[in-house]
Amino acid sequence: MLIHKQAPAYPGYGQACNGCGLCCLWRPCPLGVAITRKVRGPCRALVWSPLSHAYRCGLLTSPRRFVRWLPASLVQRVARRWIAAGAGCDAELQRLDAEPQSER
Repeated sequence: MLIHKQAPAYPGYGQACNGCGLCCLWRPCPLGVAITRKVRGPCRALVWSPLSHAYRCGLLTSPRRFVRWLPASLVQRVARRWIAAGAGCDAELQRLDAEPQSER
């Protein structure tokens, strides 16, 4: 998968989300599947933020762009729940181009 060259490094499982995008670049969450009808590959609702140099869930940042038939606040509330916003990274993934972390 292609990752923006300015994307932050994967924070590690359980750490606070930093917008690295690996989870959503790998595959959409169940809400992303329901909204975009894409089940494999990068989520169509994932957006790059040039201001923060990070990926963001478009269902949170610009819900009307993806869902026009539901209230934006409802889409955002459901998206926060599905992506576990604020609960820490739940993607047990590893960037292959990342340097291995040294043992301390």
